[in-house]
Amino acid sequence: MDVLINLFVALHIIGIAALLGGFLTQMKAMSAGTARFGPAMLHGALTMLITGMVLVGLNQADGHTLNNIKIGVKLAVLIVILGIVYVRRDEESAPKPLFGAVGGLTVANILIATLWT
Repeated sequence: MDVLINLFVALHIIGIAALLGGFLTQMKAMSAGTARFGPAMLHGALTMLITGMVLVGLNQADGHTLNNIKIGVKLAVLIVILGIVYVRRDEESAPKPLFGAVGGLTVANILIATLWT
């Protein structure tokens, strides 16, 4: 079971890397006002959602104690990110504050995952 959990943790990290990488590659465009939410950001957020749900199920099945408040906060932040990216995915450019909010929420989600014990 540990191998399966670690596999989904790796996939979860790949999802966050796609979301954050998509944001970071658009930083220069954001300053010019031409940043847009690319497919990598949407697919990264969806990957995080699916792998996160699988990880919760696998960890519960393995008998681990879970911090449900932490998981709920991370899920809420991810749903906000996913909603913004999904709704604005076809637009030519995203407003700077909205694009910055997605980057900030992504970093916040990483910090919640790593620092909240």
